[in-house]
Amino acid sequence: MEDVKLLGTKESIFTQRIMWALKLKGICYEFIEQDFSSRSSPLLVKLNPVYNKVPVIVHDGKSLAESLVILEYIEETWPLINPLFPVDPFERASGRFWARFVDGKFYEAAKRAFFSSGETKAEGVESVVEGLHLLEGQIIGKKFFGGEKLGYLDIIIGWIAYWFQYIEEIGEFKAMDSTKYPCLHAWINNFIQLPIIQQSLPTPDVVKAVFRGFKDAAALAGAN
Repeated sequence: MEDVKLLGTKESIFTQRIMWALKLKGICYEFIEQDFSSRSSPLLVKLNPVYNKVPVIVHDGKSLAESLVILEYIEETWPLINPLFPVDPFERASGRFWARFVDGKFYEAAKRAFFSSGETKAEGVESVVEGLHLLEGQIIGKKFFGGEKLGYLDIIIGWIAYWFQYIEEIGEFKAMDSTKYPCLHAWINNFIQLPIIQQSLPTPDVVKAVFRGFKDAAALAGAN
């Protein structure tokens, strides 16, 4: 039996990535729920003193933070069980490239569209649209970004399949369009229908409450 613990919150897109990967590989783990609104948990501070944020995985007493790092660790520790990465070196490198794109340029554009107003918001929405167009190009002719099976890049992009619709709703903008991105739309349906995905998703009300909290906190900070 593996001694695996996961510190996180079920509302967190980054925590969900690790949950999906562990479930896909059939790795049993203890989930230690953290307060989504606070980073002051003594255990969290102890295990991730640099960032004080989730997710954090603890394996045989050793802790790692940051979802991309954790996913690579999971793959390298249990490589033969439902591999997350393709065998081909180019495809593996390409997956890492697009993962960084989603967590970098696309994520920051979504934040601008969500939190900003006026011209800055419009620029954020435009960047999101450009990002969706690029992702559409990567999924054409495939069921998943990893091919016929769920893989690393699907797990990274998975938040777009569920959380993004509520980011649009609470952020009061619209970028996703099934007629413009039919392949991405089909991928979303394929992704959401997977049992290991459905089992861990937070309810829409919970997700929307979290995003409203983000908006309110940003508005309060801007007023001070």
